[in-house]
Amino acid sequence: MRPTPLQKGDSVGIVALACKVDFEMLKPSIELMQEIWGLNVVIGESVMSAYHQFAGTDDVRTEDFQLMLDNPEIKAIFSARGGYGSSRLLDSIDFTDFQKSPKWVVGFSDITAVLSHIHLLDIESLHATMPKLFLQEGGEESLESLRKVLFGEALNYEVNIHEMNRLGMAKGQLIGGNLAILSHITGSKSDINYDGKILFLEDVNEYLYSLDRMMIQLKRSGKLKNLAGLIVGHFSDCQDNDVPFGKTANEIIQEAVSTYNFPVCYGFPVGHEPENWAMPVGREVILEVKNDGVFLKDVNKIQN
Repeated sequence: MRPTPLQKGDSVGIVALACKVDFEMLKPSIELMQEIWGLNVVIGESVMSAYHQFAGTDDVRTEDFQLMLDNPEIKAIFSARGGYGSSRLLDSIDFTDFQKSPKWVVGFSDITAVLSHIHLLDIESLHATMPKLFLQEGGEESLESLRKVLFGEALNYEVNIHEMNRLGMAKGQLIGGNLAILSHITGSKSDINYDGKILFLEDVNEYLYSLDRMMIQLKRSGKLKNLAGLIVGHFSDCQDNDVPFGKTANEIIQEAVSTYNFPVCYGFPVGHEPENWAMPVGREVILEVKNDGVFLKDVNKIQN
């Protein structure tokens, strides 16, 4: 189910589901949402709260998210930033009202856990840049991609070829996000079925051996074998040991999926870089990996 597109005059909420945030850093983004996008922005208590590294205690963040989910006037909810902590809340959230009246939930990185949980409710959510990062240098196209999806424009992405791409076409629901979080929620109530889906992956600041371990986990748990397609995003600031692991992040992923036949594209603009295009989790899309480019579009857009 797709949430209703935003319209000018709608109210949207900002909460902090994971790490604490400096509210002063959010003010330019809030001004943009109000003055340019024409939205009424409601600030949650968690945005102003702090408890050690978190944006308030688990109770504060849970209550804040619950209030935004249950408020019929709030048409979209943005997590101010990621970090760590959103998965601590999920078993305490009641999604009953949200299921009756879906709204956009937006975030990435640690918020992958929330997006995956919402996917189990058969509701679309948005893996996209967050208010802390809206105005970062080089992120203009990412912000515009978020606006387009929120306001109901069709998905229509084209990226350049990559030498490691595996050609082909795939159709299926778009799922994915941060590799570490997808690994973390495996076996939990937020774990999702990958069969027939188009998976996108990204990560930041991980050791190469750890990326390999997470990919092997996905492979051994059967997550990869029945994918329709794979989109490999940014793997930023990867770390290595004194004794080198011997493979890049892309090579690690390539090896993990080498025995399968689905199309794979590398270098897609999603992840912990300014180029982080909005990806609607749960959307039916078509992925085409061709010799002249990579195309990711809404199924309905292709058929019309």
